[in-house]
Amino acid sequence: MILCRVLGNAVATVKHPVYVGRTVLVVQPVRPDGDARLGRSFLAVDAVGAGEGDLVLCSREGNTARQLLGGPDDPFHSVVLAIIDRINTAAGEVRGPGPGPEGT
Repeated sequence: MILCRVLGNAVATVKHPVYVGRTVLVVQPVRPDGDARLGRSFLAVDAVGAGEGDLVLCSREGNTARQLLGGPDDPFHSVVLAIIDRINTAAGEVRGPGPGPEGT
């Protein structure tokens, strides 16, 4: 599981048939404070109705994505599993939507 911030949507006019009607999001791994970026952004199929700026929980395991979204041979790799409302850490509480990708 990876904690991420949604940066926006990816739009394609030509796509594999299993992606028709699905939203593909650009997500950025972040630290538990929800602000500091970790690693490179990636694409994930939305299974929960997340939107830009949301703090989300993602899986980058194809088997997890396929079990939730399709059949055993469907070309899914990453999936958004949950929208995070808040995170409680030793340093304090972090609210979900909070600062967006630009820190605003």
